[in-house]
Amino acid sequence: MKTNMGSADKIIRVILAIVFGVLYFTGTVTGIFGIILLILGAIFLLTSFVSFCPLYTPFGLSTAPSKDNE
Repeated sequence: MKTNMGSADKIIRVILAIVFGVLYFTGTVTGIFGIILLILGAIFLLTSFVSFCPLYTPFGLSTAPSKDNE
């Protein structure tokens, strides 16, 4: 699994996951939409920790810094 996420991408995902969790656990967003947001937040956290987004792969996207500059 090749890293395809940069630090800005990871920070944004963690912030969104926290916001989704707060919205769900404070009762601001409930029902099926709240559960979907909670699952999406968990996916964002997981992909941030492993620095890999499987949805980037089919499109050839990467926000990771290139190795060419080293």
